[in-house]
Amino acid sequence: MRKEIFCIQNYFRLKIAIFVFMLSHLLSFLQAQTPLKEGTKAPDFVLTDHEGKLHRLKDYQGKWVVLYFYPKDMTPGCTKEACNFRDYYKDFQELQAVILGISTDNPRSHKQFKEKYRLPFTLLADTAKQVCKQYGVLSPLGFAQRITFIINPEGEIVKVFTKVNPAVHAEEVKAFLLEQQKQ
Repeated sequence: MRKEIFCIQNYFRLKIAIFVFMLSHLLSFLQAQTPLKEGTKAPDFVLTDHEGKLHRLKDYQGKWVVLYFYPKDMTPGCTKEACNFRDYYKDFQELQAVILGISTDNPRSHKQFKEKYRLPFTLLADTAKQVCKQYGVLSPLGFAQRITFIINPEGEIVKVFTKVNPAVHAEEVKAFLLEQQKQ
């Protein structure tokens, strides 16, 4: 009888330990990352574009960089945001700003997205999700969160947009760059 009670107690202890272990891992998985802060140096990275060409952040040193992360090609919000940047593209060129879009989609998906919506700027594929993690924008579901970093010519993050409205975001970014360049 004692042996049976001992076995039952151990069984329940094991079940509780497994439950606690799984719960702790689930909570750490669901915890959203915190984006890099303004005033920090933007980490360098190497990613491929829609044609397989490598891009490094340091290749754009000396220029303003609009580094915008987005969840998924061809989805309504991401399409709206990309087309908004497309529509203001000439304005960003006049401001000497480079637009780089990053998602966890692959280069082939980026190529289709760029061609369908005639996007004139570079889309980079972070299929390994390393840059998303580095910048603190990876969602618990494994997609990039919709967050934009403005990086000055010295490589410092000077603005982080965390609450992005895709329909007007390019206008917000343009206004911020205009203000920065007046200073």
